[in-house]
Amino acid sequence: MAGHSKWANIKHRKGRQDAKRGKLFAKLIRAIEAAARQGGGDTSANPTLVTAIQKAKDASVPKDNIERAIARGSGAEEGVVYDEVWYEGYAPGGVALYVQVLTDNRNRAASGVRAAFNKHGGSLGEPGSVGYLFEQKGYILAGGDEDTVMMAALEGGADDVTASDTSWEIVCPPGDLATVRAALEDAEVTIEQAEVTQMPSVSVAVDESKASQVLRLVDVLEDLDDVQAVFGNFDIPDEVLASLS
Repeated sequence: MAGHSKWANIKHRKGRQDAKRGKLFAKLIRAIEAAARQGGGDTSANPTLVTAIQKAKDASVPKDNIERAIARGSGAEEGVVYDEVWYEGYAPGGVALYVQVLTDNRNRAASGVRAAFNKHGGSLGEPGSVGYLFEQKGYILAGGDEDTVMMAALEGGADDVTASDTSWEIVCPPGDLATVRAALEDAEVTIEQAEVTQMPSVSVAVDESKASQVLRLVDVLEDLDDVQAVFGNFDIPDEVLASLS
């Protein structure tokens, strides 16, 4: 459980995405509605909803907006039905991209995703072409001293704790994310990020000539209203990332 993890590198773009605050709020609300519709509005019986709510709270989504989203999703109020669809493809340099979509119009979503891949040097693949490279995991980025973080995380049920610069990356089963987070918070560990994500089993090294193309494609995909998240298995050297920031 020591050494440097590549996940912080792979997720380096989160801050840039979060800067698009209005669009981020809309996507978080959509995720809450979809979770409530699929598993019901009772958080005690719907861990996916718990995670979606916590993610919205972390982004400072107003409480009223969260409550209305739960009501719409659970049928207490009229709302839109969102379908979850996954698209799989490749970015320049052989990078695998796994794209999560929540949409009320599958044709619009498919058209937007396909156009993004085609216009930015990528290729949309068939179902199953890259999905096998990713596994759903709970992920927490936390700050604190090693002993405190390690003990709290493992007691909470984490699978792995890895050093990442001045923080710690904690990986756990997706259903245990809330429990591990609670254990860390009880130990007064600072939570910088917590989410259920798709982690790649292998990474692809991307050189400077391809890095900007890969990131541009991911940017365009994430900017689509129907796209909830984009997961990739790229590994870009820190110095290249710095030059592109």
